[in-house]
Amino acid sequence: MDTQNLSAPPCAQQLNPRGVTHINVPHTTRFTVVGNHLAQHRQLSLTAIGLALHIQSLPDEARVDIKTLADRFTEGETRIAAALRELKAHGYLAQVRKRLPNGRVVTHTVSYNRPQDRHLERGPSPTAPKGPPRPASDAVPPPPPAAPEPRPTTPAPPSPSPVAKAPLPEPQDPDPELQRAATALLATLHHDDPRFLLAERDVRRLAPAVAAWLERGARPEAVRHSLTSNLPRDPVRHPAALLAHRLTEFLPAPAPPAPPLGSDPVPVPPMVNCDGCDRGFRTWEKNGRCRDCREAGRGSRGAET
Repeated sequence: MDTQNLSAPPCAQQLNPRGVTHINVPHTTRFTVVGNHLAQHRQLSLTAIGLALHIQSLPDEARVDIKTLADRFTEGETRIAAALRELKAHGYLAQVRKRLPNGRVVTHTVSYNRPQDRHLERGPSPTAPKGPPRPASDAVPPPPPAAPEPRPTTPAPPSPSPVAKAPLPEPQDPDPELQRAATALLATLHHDDPRFLLAERDVRRLAPAVAAWLERGARPEAVRHSLTSNLPRDPVRHPAALLAHRLTEFLPAPAPPAPPLGSDPVPVPPMVNCDGCDRGFRTWEKNGRCRDCREAGRGSRGAET
């Protein structure tokens, strides 16, 4: 007969051989209540669920910026930034911008223990009264309603591919100055739209394409407008792929080559007076008539007199 292991804690309930067995001990202090809509969310990543649990356990006024969270955990700034975008897209986080009396604009982070609607991502209105929270079940939220079927006469538009099919454009003459300007432009795109907080590897991959735009005469503000305008309100799941598609499909035409130094300008016919109506026009002929006089069949001034 096997010897009983006295160091193992006794288990009061029978273990389930086919799955997990829960042994729950009631907490009386230092605990956080989390709904199953978060713990069992089907669309959030495991990093996002764990980060939401950590943020909900923090006291008010605790710092939850990317750098502070990256110093606390081992995932790094890139994965933490992606997890924060997931939580904002699904209504667990929101950013509220407020203008101080001195004119400075500050951003506050709001954490919701129940998911909010997507139209509340900008945060609650400061003048709106605080009503009772909407009812929510602890079970997994129901699936979103199905999209309406397209009309039979109108074919459904193809869904955009997360990967650009055509190769990214590259500058004809690599210039370090253009490369630095392109890198700075991509690294600050999240100032125009927070969804474009790019990873370092995406910035390095897309920088030559932006340099190709700048090489063709596009101004940096025009490049920003082309990349961040007319975007959908839905969450952007692949921001780097969307930028790669726009950089490839919307590439401006190359500027015409400048004439070489010392070359003659394009010749222009001299200005002469018409022999029929005395109106000035340009022609290579010393004496002649304008087009109106030729069509009317008028002769020269000497012939008319």
